[in-house]
Amino acid sequence: MQRVDVAGCRLLSTRPTFSKSVMVSVAVSTLGCTDIHFLEPGVKVNGEYYRNTVLCNMLLPDIRRVSGDWYIFQQDSAPAHRARATVEFLERETPQFISPQLWPPNSPDLNPVDYSVWSILQEKVYKTRITDLDNLKHRIRTEWAKLDHAVIAAAVHQWRRRLSACVKAGGGHFEHCF
Repeated sequence: MQRVDVAGCRLLSTRPTFSKSVMVSVAVSTLGCTDIHFLEPGVKVNGEYYRNTVLCNMLLPDIRRVSGDWYIFQQDSAPAHRARATVEFLERETPQFISPQLWPPNSPDLNPVDYSVWSILQEKVYKTRITDLDNLKHRIRTEWAKLDHAVIAAAVHQWRRRLSACVKAGGGHFEHCF
């Protein structure tokens, strides 16, 4: 057996720090994407906060700016997203809403932001050490603004293939197929 020396940096990739964190919300589509929205530090994201702050003040105005009234709204199974009042609100306020009855039990594998975009953005944000929370937010905003929309469009275009894989897996894990 031949021994091969490989540089350590090629074997393991780590983030410089995990100590700083923020909660963000964003929506993506082939037409464009919303701004990055930072949620208040330490806030409990219950149904009321999600509807009144995240949806009404952040995401829906941005989505309408990007897409007009032509979009389909999908979200994951977070408790605030499944809340009866949230579902009723979205059925009223969005042109097409994929209801919770059609969501698989655990759907991050069907969310383009989760299965593609965050990891790409995270790699760019954590290239160098984060000094504090303001630095982290600045870096996230800067890298989000520079992110090539082709990356987002490619992730969105995978959605139907991923949905088919999810159905074939009976709603179970299918990430290994990609």
